[in-house]
Amino acid sequence: MAPITDGAIFFADIFKTQVMKLKIYEIFYSLQGESTRVGLPTVFVRLTGCPMRCVYCDTAYAFGGGSSMEIADILAKVAEFGTPYVTVTGGEPLAQKGCLALLKALCDAGYSVSLETGGARDIREVDQRVSVILDIKTPESGEAENNMWTNLTHVTQKDEIKFVLCSRADYEWAKELVAKHHLTDQCAVLFSPVYGQIDPTALAGWILQDQLPIRMQLQLHKILWGEKPGV
Repeated sequence: MAPITDGAIFFADIFKTQVMKLKIYEIFYSLQGESTRVGLPTVFVRLTGCPMRCVYCDTAYAFGGGSSMEIADILAKVAEFGTPYVTVTGGEPLAQKGCLALLKALCDAGYSVSLETGGARDIREVDQRVSVILDIKTPESGEAENNMWTNLTHVTQKDEIKFVLCSRADYEWAKELVAKHHLTDQCAVLFSPVYGQIDPTALAGWILQDQLPIRMQLQLHKILWGEKPGV
């Protein structure tokens, strides 16, 4: 038998990646509601499952359910919508080991890809072409002890760091953390009020008073369509 060539190994690896399966809760087309890409028509690939239980979680419906899909089928579904922007989200997408391969496959297919991750999983192996939206959990989220702080050393200018704030105390905590780690020198930093819990006008006032070089964001999709799946 002839030996397997490097080229054969390469194409075998591609085939293996394409048939890898992930548990997908939903794939849908909407406007990006968060991050610096807010407002852009985007395909969302929502993976099932999350090991975290934030008190304000708005995607608990994705803790279970969904269906297994091969990466090739995910790519085919994404292509149906005809947009260059794709967001891989959850749940916690990095909780599925096939997520890294999916991100690479989407980048290889030419998409502009962002990843929404809860901050408790290592981002070092994420494809460098992906924009990581790293959520830092605040004390009142109930999950602050699970923050993987080493992730802060791996974010770059293309990435973003997000704080979802439950109260003025969370705001003060986040403000001190941003200053301590010089986060605004690394990438865009976003402050977002928990939907229906903090008065957005109050948060805007705190940011202006403290002259913070961060971006305040509201969840556009919830303003437009309310709090429900598929938006």
